[in-house]
Amino acid sequence: MRSNFLLIAFLLLTAMGFAQNVDVSGSVLDLGTGEPIPSVNIFAKDYKIGTSTDFDGNFTLSNVPVGVTLVFSYVGYNNYEYKVTKSEIIKISMVQDLKALEEVVLIGYNTKAKKDVTGSVSVVGSETIEDLRPVIATQALQGTVSGVYVSSASGAPGSGFNIRIRGISSNGQNGPLVLIDGYAGDLGLLNPNDIESITVLKDAQASVYGAQGANGVVLVTTKQGKKNTKTRVSFNSYTGFQETTKKLNVLNATEYALILNESFANNGQALPYPNVENIGIGTDWQDEVFQKAPITNNDFSISGGTDRTTYMLSASKIKQDGIVGLEKSGFDRSTARLAFGIDLFEKLNFKTNIIYTDYNRQGLNEGGLGSVLFNALNAPPTLTPYDSNGNYTLIPDTSGYGLEVINPLAQIHNTYNSYNQEKINGNFVLEYKPFTDFKVTTRYGFSTANDVSKSFSPEIFYGTGKVFNNTRSFVNQSARKFSNYTLDVFGEYEKRIFENHKFKVTLGGTLYAETGEGVNATGYDVPYNSWEYADIALANGNVPDGVKPNGSYKSPTYKRPSLFATLDYDYKGKYLLSLIARRDQSSKFGPDFNVGNFNSILAGWVISDEDFFNTDGKINFLKLRASYGSLGVDAIDNNVFRSNLVTSSYVLDGTILNGFAPGVIPNKSVKWESDTKLDIGLDTKMFNNKLEVTIEYYQNKRKDLLIIGTPVSGIGGGGAPGSGNPTINAGSVTNKGFEFAVDYKNNDHEFKYNIGFNITSINNNVDEVNNGSGFIDIGAFGVGQPIPTRMQEGQPIGSFFGYVTDGIFQNQEEVNNHPSQVALGAPAQPGDIRYKDMNGDGVINLDDRAFIGKAIADYNLGFNFGLNYKGFDFMAYSFASIGNDMIRNYERTENRLNKMNYVLGRWTGEGTSTEVPRVTAGPSANNVFSDYFVEDASFLRIQNIQLGYSLPSKFIENIKLTKVRIYGSINNVYTFTKYRGFDPAANSGQPISGGIDFGYYPSPRIYMLGLNVTF
Repeated sequence: MRSNFLLIAFLLLTAMGFAQNVDVSGSVLDLGTGEPIPSVNIFAKDYKIGTSTDFDGNFTLSNVPVGVTLVFSYVGYNNYEYKVTKSEIIKISMVQDLKALEEVVLIGYNTKAKKDVTGSVSVVGSETIEDLRPVIATQALQGTVSGVYVSSASGAPGSGFNIRIRGISSNGQNGPLVLIDGYAGDLGLLNPNDIESITVLKDAQASVYGAQGANGVVLVTTKQGKKNTKTRVSFNSYTGFQETTKKLNVLNATEYALILNESFANNGQALPYPNVENIGIGTDWQDEVFQKAPITNNDFSISGGTDRTTYMLSASKIKQDGIVGLEKSGFDRSTARLAFGIDLFEKLNFKTNIIYTDYNRQGLNEGGLGSVLFNALNAPPTLTPYDSNGNYTLIPDTSGYGLEVINPLAQIHNTYNSYNQEKINGNFVLEYKPFTDFKVTTRYGFSTANDVSKSFSPEIFYGTGKVFNNTRSFVNQSARKFSNYTLDVFGEYEKRIFENHKFKVTLGGTLYAETGEGVNATGYDVPYNSWEYADIALANGNVPDGVKPNGSYKSPTYKRPSLFATLDYDYKGKYLLSLIARRDQSSKFGPDFNVGNFNSILAGWVISDEDFFNTDGKINFLKLRASYGSLGVDAIDNNVFRSNLVTSSYVLDGTILNGFAPGVIPNKSVKWESDTKLDIGLDTKMFNNKLEVTIEYYQNKRKDLLIIGTPVSGIGGGGAPGSGNPTINAGSVTNKGFEFAVDYKNNDHEFKYNIGFNITSINNNVDEVNNGSGFIDIGAFGVGQPIPTRMQEGQPIGSFFGYVTDGIFQNQEEVNNHPSQVALGAPAQPGDIRYKDMNGDGVINLDDRAFIGKAIADYNLGFNFGLNYKGFDFMAYSFASIGNDMIRNYERTENRLNKMNYVLGRWTGEGTSTEVPRVTAGPSANNVFSDYFVEDASFLRIQNIQLGYSLPSKFIENIKLTKVRIYGSINNVYTFTKYRGFDPAANSGQPISGGIDFGYYPSPRIYMLGLNVTF
């Protein structure tokens, strides 16, 4: 009996011991440095109990059952397990996982440790994106990656950006392939806070993508949840306002009147303003159209994971009005994203990532004759915005005012349009690992979108003869549906043999397909002449003769099946070799030319691993690498190799009719553009890995350029209605240069800082253009003038072609002694621009034009700086361009319109000016396209500065928060430049005519105040 009693008592005490709950607190430190580690995940095995360390590495966990095991986990460290035996304060020292600390880089269908990469690869991480706070994610590449230049044709909200990697190589498509988690996507539509990293492939490493990799590849990896982490909620918000960064210096009303009087007097005409004393300053039309505009952004995310699953849910909403027209040039974007992963079985994993985007935008007339800003610059300052009755003032319709120049405020008011796109894109991924060294991946990525647009033109009168007058209201509506998908299946086998030999083989195939269709319709006589009733269902007016009020299209499915193989080998981790082979087939080419084979070889030597290398510790890593390979481009329309029928119009018995006609002349021999890339690079890390330097030389040669509309025969019918000349392979371009990038980080002390700098040189040359004329010209200057920009052998692509000036005629003797300039439109007079006789034939005419500038810069640079001290953080980013020119084409030459104020330095008599010609209301040759209208557009832009403060953990841990940060930020702070236009960084993206400035909508300066909260 006694023994039974003792046994029962022992069992009860044991059960009470195991059932006891205790409190455990303490700190988590780095074993090597002794510094605290924030955000360490702590969870109890087999229990739903967990927490994480605060900024100081401290934690508290309540009601922990005695006997359970706590697991401490953090990225870059080995997991640490601790068994709870009592209530206590503990100190945990975690050991860094050296293998996990190696930076892993996405290089295509798989990843590599950065030290093993043999190609030219750059990465922009989420930290940089958070620093920059870009409205459009593409902006995160501005100045942060050597060899990459980002520009925009407009600063209007929602405008797209042009990405150029190591220059411009083609007269056609020059943008890189953008892949989001492996499928083709649009970087500009992503929520920037959803991005984990952006990887840029710049050399032959991109040949793993074959026909799409010639312009470089941008790989976007979105954020995912992490295993064995508790639920983490993050909220980010900012609000702010925008303003223009620049106003152009135009004449005020008095200056305008005086200049106009002088120009009329110089032509022997009566003065239009005999009395200028009381005119005053007048209207600054730029002040009227530019406004301060609001911007707001909110986004949140929820993420976490168990030992088998990961999850992340995020959503965002941004709304940005325009600095011209507010909502009439504004946009908003809403996104929602779900990322989920699960280990279905021990060897089978499933992942998915689905993104929904709703995008809305309105736009104004911009970037050309008659645009809102063009009119604001040229409208006379003597006019008021409104007349005495409160109506918009009409710009006079008399000679000299321009038929396209109207009141810009009236133009904004009478502009009505809308655009909406709803898009779903994402992927489904299965990974099967039958044994340790082998993995098979099946990945299906898709993107499908529907968009609708509507524009309304009201019945409106701007003055007799104005081109924007509209006698009948009409509405145009369209709807489109377009989609694509990418199916990848590939296997990876990785093995180390004989200890020192490691290889990895990847074999696979991919199928890409895209299609689209759409409808459009126009209705006339909109009820009440109102946007509210602007709908084709209500606009029932008669259709004008010869006008087809509706249409539709369905594009043929574009398909590109591919096979690829890669081999990566290293010996002792210091001799590296990669081989890439890809076979693409494109439905855009005929059966004899639709297959392209693209191969590359990449090699590296980790010199710092050699026994002979200096081991004094100053140089921690040194690698020499080189790559050479071929890539392709098939960026042309479908079916250019076959005959097609198209709709066309013709006249029968005086009536315009619609019918069918033969389309563009086919070319059965059209084939791929081919691109060969050579890259030699040196990577090094020094001073305990604090300083990282990369130096590279590159050379890209693009051949067999796809040139559209090349004349082949006068009897071919290319000039017939609906027809056109064929696309042929007829040119080549070379880009070469150097890249240098240096980054220094010092995190050893409480005061932490980092500095980065990069510079890229670009030497662009057109090697040949075999289209009959020897050049391609695209673009416009003024009204009725020859095309000013060319792609011609021996010059950079998009060079400017015009007259060369030689000062100003100071007197009649100089005029008499100079070759005649009558062929340019008028006899020269003292005060006019003198042009050079380039061919020496004694006459100035079209044959004397020469190359007078270029849009491509000689150097692109980027600089960044950041520091952190006791919760405060500061960062600044900037970028620059040196050696690029721009054509000033935002000034109308009609004599009664306003002028830039540089005209105040005009020639008024002998010796008064050698640069700015006289003003005159009569005919002259001063406005023909010449280097007078070409300016150096080099610039340095401070892109972003930001100051933030993170609240100490002791103030926020009691309310279960792990991070609270407030910050102030200014985007597009200031641009240092001599260029007189709105934005020297603007570019339309057209490879030949991109350097013509029609009065680009300026990128706004944005002031932000933001909050980041994590719990």
